[in-house]
Amino acid sequence: MAISREDILQMFDVALLRPTTTAADVEDFAKAAQAEHLRQICVNTVHIARAVAALKGTAVKVVAPIGFPLGATKTEVKVYEAEHALTDGAAELDMVLNLGALFDGDLQTTKADIQAVVRVASGRPVKVIIETPLLTDEQKANAARLAQEAGAAFVKTCTGFSPEPLALFEDVRLIRQVVGPTMGVKASGRVGSYLRFKAMLEAGANRIGLSLEQARAILNGWEDQRHNAS
Repeated sequence: MAISREDILQMFDVALLRPTTTAADVEDFAKAAQAEHLRQICVNTVHIARAVAALKGTAVKVVAPIGFPLGATKTEVKVYEAEHALTDGAAELDMVLNLGALFDGDLQTTKADIQAVVRVASGRPVKVIIETPLLTDEQKANAARLAQEAGAAFVKTCTGFSPEPLALFEDVRLIRQVVGPTMGVKASGRVGSYLRFKAMLEAGANRIGLSLEQARAILNGWEDQRHNAS
């Protein structure tokens, strides 16, 4: 698979979502994102305006998590959070699915929750986090299908806060098979090496959620492979 550094950077959503994140942490993260030519960073909604201000004039976009990390808030609350994140300058939204509704088999409520956030996004990409480690294959397929029908841009595997938040090759491949070739699939969950990164791409992912340290490890692995091949 021939891939450039720029291709890799375009696929990274690099996140800083620790509950203990300080204003200084966000400033440092923004500086690192600019220096390392990242394309998207994700910070909690309380930090969106600060991150956007720190990155003003750069090509780095800020992604906002909505209903994070449980998804167990009312749709109206998700919409309110999304509206404020967009007002603060977020370019994309990563929302957590209403997992309780999915487990109830209430697919109408599950879909309506996504649709409400997609509407307020007004064309900006919405990624729906379905929390694959908690789901059966049937639930994964239903969640992916509902996200597509609701107008989301991506289906995303994990928040990183669930037990064993691991993006599996089989899960990414299943999601890709369900949504087809044109919808986005974001693999998130311990994708911390170039080998794992390549596996996610082979499974069908075209966006990767990860930490700054993981992003650096993948780029280092790509550099090593390139040097070994030359």
